[in-house]
Amino acid sequence: MIAFVRILLKVAITAAALWAATELISGITVTGDTVGRRALTLIVVAIVFGVVNAVIKPIVKTLGCAFYVLTLGLFGLIVNALLLLLTSHLAGRLDLPFHVDGFWPAFWGAIVVGLVGWLLHLLFGGDDDD
Repeated sequence: MIAFVRILLKVAITAAALWAATELISGITVTGDTVGRRALTLIVVAIVFGVVNAVIKPIVKTLGCAFYVLTLGLFGLIVNALLLLLTSHLAGRLDLPFHVDGFWPAFWGAIVVGLVGWLLHLLFGGDDDD
């Protein structure tokens, strides 16, 4: 049961971070005729983003290890932007009204999602080590 609550919390934190990105970054949009529909879209997109990160990011980190070392981790910003773009593409395929207009909005959006997610995790996330 605790694991399920933790997953729900992570999805909620990611959805809130994605919402912050839609508010702060021009080129990242979520549309819907009601607040509830936009919130539901962000929750589903947060799940898609979590799956994309869980499946693809470890593969990219393993294959691109040298780039991470050579750039002192800055390559991770590009990877995160590309993962956000992939999430936008998958959202479009799922008929979800979430869209990222290109690389630069994805780049800045990934930074916002990362920072806001980190801050919210510090406030609400608890300890992952138990």
